[in-house]
Amino acid sequence: MLRIIDARTGEPAPAAPTRRAPTRVEAHAPGRDATALRVMLVADLLARALELDGTPVWTVLTGAEEGERLRKDAAALGIRPFEDGDTAGHGPGSGQRVRVVGASEAGGARDVVTVAVGPAHPAEPDLADPDAVRLVLLARGSHARVELDGPALAEARDTLARWRRAVAGWARHPSRPVPGEVRDRLRAAWEDDLDAPGVLRVLREVETAPDLPDGARFEICAYADRFLGLHLTRDVGTSY
Repeated sequence: MLRIIDARTGEPAPAAPTRRAPTRVEAHAPGRDATALRVMLVADLLARALELDGTPVWTVLTGAEEGERLRKDAAALGIRPFEDGDTAGHGPGSGQRVRVVGASEAGGARDVVTVAVGPAHPAEPDLADPDAVRLVLLARGSHARVELDGPALAEARDTLARWRRAVAGWARHPSRPVPGEVRDRLRAAWEDDLDAPGVLRVLREVETAPDLPDGARFEICAYADRFLGLHLTRDVGTSY
């Protein structure tokens, strides 16, 4: 079961108390800065994790002062579209709600499970390579502060290039199923408070693990990317 840290209590709470019942995920993101984008990214990860467990999700954006511009930046980061929660009503997720907010806003909702997201700096990040920005944000736990500085983005670009090149190569080998132990580790990570750094650690181990068929490496990366959203299979079919 997916459990997240509820900012109201500091304790783990189920993201979907009734398994596979419709869930409304609310991203409360005033402004149009890096922290607002990170709030939307964490809400996107939450929706992905719930959907991987078979839970239908309705994602909405609330409190956005520059909603269209924020949505445009979010789309560049691979964040799927959010409806306007300020006008959309209760919708199919009215039975369950999870609110995702910046840490400074965490005290505003007392009646709903709340995920508090740490700040990201600088306020206006360089979105020239949005996948690199997404990876830098994923590489830190969602409650911690993140610095989107030049060295971090350069390292993320190099990592993505290496992984995509490797995935494209592994795709040329016969497909093999994701080993059960690896699948369990990936699910255990993202079901533990959306532990994206834990998912990335598994992929780094898979990259160099001995005796693992290349076809299985490909399937592992494709499976993990359903949560990460880093387009790891983008270069499949490309010659290097």
